[in-house]
Amino acid sequence: MQTPAQIEFEGVQSTPQLQAAIDQHIAELESRFGRVTAGRVVVKGPGDRHQSGGQYQVSIRLALPDGREVNIGRTPKQDERYGDLTFAVDNAFKRARRQLQDRARLMRGQTKQHENQPIGTVLRIDPSGEFGFLQAVDGREIYFNSNSVLGGASKIAVGMRVSYAEEMGEKGPQASTVKMLGKHGLRA
Repeated sequence: MQTPAQIEFEGVQSTPQLQAAIDQHIAELESRFGRVTAGRVVVKGPGDRHQSGGQYQVSIRLALPDGREVNIGRTPKQDERYGDLTFAVDNAFKRARRQLQDRARLMRGQTKQHENQPIGTVLRIDPSGEFGFLQAVDGREIYFNSNSVLGGASKIAVGMRVSYAEEMGEKGPQASTVKMLGKHGLRA
């Protein structure tokens, strides 16, 4: 970091072990994502307020180049695991690491582009109900397994319009993540 991280404790006593754990988390973030320019960590004790419910709260604010930030704040309500200070600190830094990974991918232009999923029509379903075939817009038949049908294969029927993700299986193209379109599948 260009400036040392600020670490504050409110309603909780700082111990050498707690300080070392926070310093270790910060060092790990810096080694993975060296572009963090400044940081602030606030550790709040449970306090006597009803809203906090005996939970520790850890807020992390990391400044990145070009005015970008990563902010980790709110503690989930009614999660008793946040009554453990070690868990609260570890979880907050885990969430910060995830956000930094996402930001780093964006900055490098490595975000996955989601294309519109193809749409097909259920052509036939095996009598066992364990698999079937879709007809793609281009007329190809694409295999699907009942486990790939979102919302349960028992609701799918011949003639329904579906969206799907196509991938290459052992025996040719197959559909995964088959999703019925419309409220009840909108038959063609």
